[in-house]
Amino acid sequence: MNITLTENEYKQALALKRDLHMHPELSNMEYRTTEKLKKLLSPLPGIRLLPINTETGLIARFEGKNGKREIMLRADIDALPQTEEYDSPWKSVNKGVMHACGHDLHTAALFGAALILSRIYEAGDLHNTVDLVFQPAEEGTTGAKKLIDAGLFDLIHPSLCFGLHNWPSVPVGQIICHEGALMSAKRNFEIHILGSGGHGSMPHLNIDPIVCAASVIESLQTVISRNTSPLEQAVLSINQIEGGSPANLVVDKVSMRATIRSLSDAALERLIKRTETIIHKTAEAYLCRSEILWQEKIPMVYNTEEMTGIARDIASKTGCSIHDTVPSLASEDFALYREYVPSFFFWIGSTPDGEKAEELHRPLFHADDRAVRHGAALYATAALYEND
Repeated sequence: MNITLTENEYKQALALKRDLHMHPELSNMEYRTTEKLKKLLSPLPGIRLLPINTETGLIARFEGKNGKREIMLRADIDALPQTEEYDSPWKSVNKGVMHACGHDLHTAALFGAALILSRIYEAGDLHNTVDLVFQPAEEGTTGAKKLIDAGLFDLIHPSLCFGLHNWPSVPVGQIICHEGALMSAKRNFEIHILGSGGHGSMPHLNIDPIVCAASVIESLQTVISRNTSPLEQAVLSINQIEGGSPANLVVDKVSMRATIRSLSDAALERLIKRTETIIHKTAEAYLCRSEILWQEKIPMVYNTEEMTGIARDIASKTGCSIHDTVPSLASEDFALYREYVPSFFFWIGSTPDGEKAEELHRPLFHADDRAVRHGAALYATAALYEND
């Protein structure tokens, strides 16, 4: 059974990757991408589009011949608010938006797998039922929850789930199968420091939230340096601060946006509590008020021992070399699916031979086209997995 893309199939998958790269769409705005996928998938023999109550994203299914096993394959479809600097014939035409994380590659690889599975279905050799999940809004880590809340697991009932992400530090042609924590749990949040503004020449009559915010930022550094074991992997970053005025005015409010991440769920909870204490008590010391707006909580991407064994068996059949690696403090909402179905998350190499690896979320990021072949083969092989 041929689980690799034929030349014609590869051309179709590659054309999709390049089209999506030219026309990237932000989270929850992937309307063109969704329609493009519907148009390409609908004519394939054996496939059926399933109804899901979301504006973007797509669920499709191949019904297996014996229905003994149902496999879910997931790809993400959204892009980032960045301006592309890498020059190619397929450079983004959407100003300030680019596929800087390679979701165009993931989507093309899953479409490529659909081409392979359709061929196998026509030959009468597709035994498993296969669910193809093209997920919106991964970049904000809200898309998986959106699909779940819309009834994804009432619509499909997979016994196994697989996803992948390209990884620039991994050479093309390699597959990463890592057991344990692969990507971090995270909690994003906003901080509001509220004072009482007035004329800058009369600081004694004001309560200055900027001075307080500066102390909050400095004090929060101790959450990692003094409240976290050096043997634990965690990070806290203040990534945005807003507040200010012309030189003669003290403002009433300063806002900050931040993230906490860890490869330990217990450590993350401890860090969250310590963060809350520091913010509130520091604000109190400066006579300010403080508000913390906690956003989505994403668990770790964690590959169990059992699923890692299955994943290695799958990867070994693709012709790619299998490797291990250290985990990352980046996060992925693929982690939410593991709460409903045993799941495994692969990394695949995407850096072109002889080129410097341009990391994810950078304006010069680009992925080797050959990774489409490897991703499609990996998805298709996972879809065909049988252990009996």
